[in-house]
Amino acid sequence: MPTSSAESASKGHLLVTGLSAGYGGTPIIEDIDLEVRSGEVATIVGPNGAGKSTLVKALIGVIRPFTGRIELDGDNLAGLRADQICRRSVGYVPQVRDTFPRLSVKENLEMGGFTLSRNLCRQRVDEVLELYPKLAQMADRQGGHLSGGERKMLAVARALMTRPSLVVLDEPTAGLAPKVADELLSEQVTALAKRGVSVLMVEQRAREALSISDHAFVMASGRVVLRDRAATILARPDIGEVFLGRTAGLVN
Repeated sequence: MPTSSAESASKGHLLVTGLSAGYGGTPIIEDIDLEVRSGEVATIVGPNGAGKSTLVKALIGVIRPFTGRIELDGDNLAGLRADQICRRSVGYVPQVRDTFPRLSVKENLEMGGFTLSRNLCRQRVDEVLELYPKLAQMADRQGGHLSGGERKMLAVARALMTRPSLVVLDEPTAGLAPKVADELLSEQVTALAKRGVSVLMVEQRAREALSISDHAFVMASGRVVLRDRAATILARPDIGEVFLGRTAGLVN
């Protein structure tokens, strides 16, 4: 299980209460409550159509919530634009189009630091490349010439450019070979938590994701139907039903 760093004690605490959001006035998610404590990994699982993508879009400011609060370290982010949320210490790694294929690795990182001053951005590029020596070796290579695993590594690295206290990962293993996907979860995601970054992850490889998570939330029909420690959910005899988000018999 990931361990929190001492410096994360007062950073990256996400508290979502009563969150409802959707499109054109129609709610897709309703009355969502969830919490990610500082320096922990929390995973959201559930079937397609459960509302996971809508929840992520609301959290990062792509859509405006109808109701509810999204608090990061006590600061309410609900209703802010995506760029404003980025400036408030939130990093985001999308499921698709996670790199700029015609830009080099270094230029991709610079795009992640667009809110920083020029000097600070250069400094952060150097610091992030120190954390990812494999990327440093291919700093001038175009993003489109990287393997799937390398592109996802670059996307995670780019999200760290602003020193976020919280990183939101949307289906980070999508399209990756099983071995690469396992390495991303067991190495890169856990490394974020060890650096004191809080992680909220939506992931279809539920068993693998929960095995490296602290807490888990199961969504179905636009609601959180089960929340518990990840290890507790993994140990449930009805684990298959849980991953599918079937609510019958589930005890929250």
